[in-house]
Amino acid sequence: MYFVRKLKLGVSDQLQLLSRAAGKLYSKTLVSFWRVVRKKGLWLKPATLMRWFPSDPENRLHAHSADAVVQSFLASLKSWRERRKTDPNARPPRRRRYYYKIQWKSSAIKVVDGKLRLSNGRGKEPLVIPWAWDTPVWVEIGWDGKQYELRACYKLSDARPKEEREKGGVAGVDLGEVHLAVAHDGENTYIANGRLLRSKRRYQNQLKAKLSRLIDRKKRGSRRYRRLIRSKRKQLARLNRQIRDILHKQTTRLVSTLYARGVQTVVIGDIRNIRVSAARVSGRESFYGKKANQKIHQMVHGQARHYITYKAEQLGMRVVLQDERYSSQTCPACNKRNKPKGRGYRCGCGFRFHRDGVGAINLRRTYLGLGPVVGVMASPIGLRFQPHALSLTAARSAL
Repeated sequence: MYFVRKLKLGVSDQLQLLSRAAGKLYSKTLVSFWRVVRKKGLWLKPATLMRWFPSDPENRLHAHSADAVVQSFLASLKSWRERRKTDPNARPPRRRRYYYKIQWKSSAIKVVDGKLRLSNGRGKEPLVIPWAWDTPVWVEIGWDGKQYELRACYKLSDARPKEEREKGGVAGVDLGEVHLAVAHDGENTYIANGRLLRSKRRYQNQLKAKLSRLIDRKKRGSRRYRRLIRSKRKQLARLNRQIRDILHKQTTRLVSTLYARGVQTVVIGDIRNIRVSAARVSGRESFYGKKANQKIHQMVHGQARHYITYKAEQLGMRVVLQDERYSSQTCPACNKRNKPKGRGYRCGCGFRFHRDGVGAINLRRTYLGLGPVVGVMASPIGLRFQPHALSLTAARSAL
């Protein structure tokens, strides 16, 4: 989520020269790309174009600004290739530009003494503009029809006043194997359903075993042996992409939901040593059993914690780790320990709730130093991943 601040700049010789340099670079990129397509029948990759045109001919632009011009052409090309799937009349980018927008990335942006300093590279005169705001993460200057207009892009969390960002609630997040993550913000509990992820893991294990048996039967180095090796790599790579897609969408929905609820501190249960404890308890590696050990060692809690952390920090939220020992066994109402059976938690004092939700509640209570929970908790809200939908859907789940 971003915020854009606009400022009218009028017309100046320096802006004209920079815009002209960007136009020349864009035109050169466009002409060279289609020339290679016409004469060689090759579609150049983005990395090739980026190396081919590191800067504009007159060397007026910052290196990253020149990269942004090439990336703009590539974005237009990608947009056309997607659109032509449904619109046969869509036209590719073929128009040369005499003038073009100038873009600066964060590496070339500074605010010093109330002035926005946009670097154009070493030894070249920077563009300096009076500025009364914070440092943006992206700046673009383009023509609005009458004059040049500056568009400064901020992350939404950075665009809000500091005193507003410091306010907010605290949410506890319990990572697990059955459910990817369960969060509690003091009022509501959110469950990121992990059953589809578990099914992908099970299929991945079955596929590995099946293909490994077939490979072992073939002569090493034979044609069939090499084909099976390639097939195994291809199928496992596809499954890894599907697993990564599920992780990204589930964690994005969870973090976005917490942010919309005003949460500014995310407390995640620290289970980084769970694999070590599973292998060393009572001195026996198979203490939990073969199947349970496999599930524990294949948990993606580290990847999920990383995704939640960087996505929350991008929104200005603070992430801390909290010891989670006995968090899923301790009753939030009376503080007695009861080892739950199944996904429901029941205590002799009458407290009943979702097992993983209890862990999230206790993580939040421990971090804030709060006392027992009073009253009846609202039913958890399930964040379920729909594999054939464009986005996740939220549905109230019953215990």
